[in-house]
Amino acid sequence: MAVIEVRNLSKTYRVYQKSEGLWAAFRGLFRRRWREVHAVRGISFEVEQGEFVAFLGPNGAGKTTTLKLLSGVITPTSGEARVLGHVPWRRENAYRRRFALVMGQKNQLWWDLPALESFRLHQHIYRIPPGEYERTRDELAEMLGVRELLGRPVRELSLGERMKMELMAALLHKPEVLFLDEPTIGLDVVAQHTIQNFLREYQRQRRLTILLTSHYMKDVAALCQRVIVIAQGRIVHDGSLEGIVERFGRSKILTVQLADGQSSRDFHRYGKVVECQPPRVKLRVPRQGVPELVAAILQNHAVEDVSVEDPPLEEVIAEMFSCVQQQTSQESPSPVSTSSA
Repeated sequence: MAVIEVRNLSKTYRVYQKSEGLWAAFRGLFRRRWREVHAVRGISFEVEQGEFVAFLGPNGAGKTTTLKLLSGVITPTSGEARVLGHVPWRRENAYRRRFALVMGQKNQLWWDLPALESFRLHQHIYRIPPGEYERTRDELAEMLGVRELLGRPVRELSLGERMKMELMAALLHKPEVLFLDEPTIGLDVVAQHTIQNFLREYQRQRRLTILLTSHYMKDVAALCQRVIVIAQGRIVHDGSLEGIVERFGRSKILTVQLADGQSSRDFHRYGKVVECQPPRVKLRVPRQGVPELVAAILQNHAVEDVSVEDPPLEEVIAEMFSCVQQQTSQESPSPVSTSSA
C-alpha cells in the first residue's frame, strides 16, 4: 500500500522584482513587477510502506519545497498529495503525530538548554506516556551513542552530536514517515558514517518510510535502493542508482596494468588519460566503445590486467544535472506581471 501519494503537485511563488535606484524604488511603491518562480511543476510519484527513497536534485530543483508540501509546512498551488491517508496542508493533529521532519540547516532544540529539556517538551506535545518516553529515549541514545551528552547544553555540542539529538527528538513519538532534508550536511566522515548506520538499522527494525534529500552520494548509495531525481521542478528519473548510471553515464573508467617495459606514451589515442603511473594507466572512454578499445589495447600492448568500472557516482549525477539543464535551457523565461500596489 502506498504511504505517500503525489499527483500533479505544483508550487509557484510570486517574487517581487525590485529595480535599482531611488526613482525606481519610488515607482515600485505604486507599480510593482512580479516574477513567477515554479519551484515544483506537476510532479507525481508514490512511496510504499518501508521504502527508503532518495530525493535528489541540484540546488533550487524543488527538493526542499516538496518535503515542505508533504509535511504541511506550505500549501501547493495545484495538485494533490496524501501521506498516510492525510492531506498534509490540512495540518490535522492526527497527521502531525504520525510523521517527522528533520532539516539539517534548521534546529528544533533549545540552544541554551540540555537536549533532555527539549525531549521532555516533545513528550508533552505528542502526549507520550512517561514509561514509553523513557524507553524510547534510552533506546535511541544507546543506538546513537550519546547517552553521556543528554545533559549538556545543545550549544556545547559539535555539529554531528547536535544532528544525533535532532534525530532523537524527531523519533521520540515513533513516527511512521520520516522526511530528512540534508541530515549529514557539514558533518565529518565519522559522523556521517554513524548516522548512516543508525538510519539503516532503525529503518530495518521499524519498517519506517523515509524520504531523504542529500548532496552526499555516499548517503544515497549506503541507504537507498530507489532514487527520485528532480530538476527544474520536474521528475527526470525514478528508479535505481544503477538505472541512473545506465541512462546518464556517458563514459567508463578503463584501468590497464601493462607488462614490464611497456610504454604508456601513446595511450591518449584510446581515450582521455585520467591517471598515468607506469605500469598502470587509467583512461576515460565512451561507454559504447569499451569492447573495441579493450580489444585494440590487447592487440597492441602486452597487458597483465584490465578492469572496467563506472565513474564515481558524483560525476554521473553531475552529468545528469548538466544534461537536464541543457534540455530545459530553451524554455521561455517566467512571465513578469505588473500590478499597482
